[in-house]
Amino acid sequence: MTTARDLALVALGLPSDRPVAKGDLSLALAGAEAIDLLKSGAVSVEGDRLVPGPRVATGDRLLDQADASLTRRKPYDTVDAWLWRRGSGLAAAYVDDLERAGLVTHPRGHGFRPRSARTAPADVPQARRSAEERRVSGEPVLAALLAAVGIGEEPSEACESPIADAVTTALAAVGDAVTQLEAVRLRRDVENAAFDNVWRG
Repeated sequence: MTTARDLALVALGLPSDRPVAKGDLSLALAGAEAIDLLKSGAVSVEGDRLVPGPRVATGDRLLDQADASLTRRKPYDTVDAWLWRRGSGLAAAYVDDLERAGLVTHPRGHGFRPRSARTAPADVPQARRSAEERRVSGEPVLAALLAAVGIGEEPSEACESPIADAVTTALAAVGDAVTQLEAVRLRRDVENAAFDNVWRG
């Protein structure tokens, strides 16, 4: 299983009173894909830009799509720009893909709405156990991605690997993007409240 699939399974398996915002999860899934691509050698980070390497067949349909979506001409995408572009609608794409694989179930006719329609991992012990064990172990990359979407705390230990700096850059970009998205939500709420007050007044 990829980091993104593990992230999706853990997030979708949360109790219904701890929903994850779709936009936050989409950005974190894009970050998880970037990290998996870094680990596979399909991309590297130079400064704040994702520099594509040779195409790598990952064996995962969505991760292969992520690889194909990389900008292969200079100046290349910044990590932040790629997260926003790749993350658009990504949570729903993962739910659909996991559902086709029999790994999640959700009520038909509702689409992916984590705050309303309930989506949960199906009873597939191996996949669920693997994702949950990775979460419980406190594996730094998954822990940081989960913390970015409001699940748990930032890991106390850093990622240790030859690409640790690149992974840290990707994780920081996810955190920044989720913060930006929350700021947009708050601004929209304030604007909507002001609009409602005008009509009521």
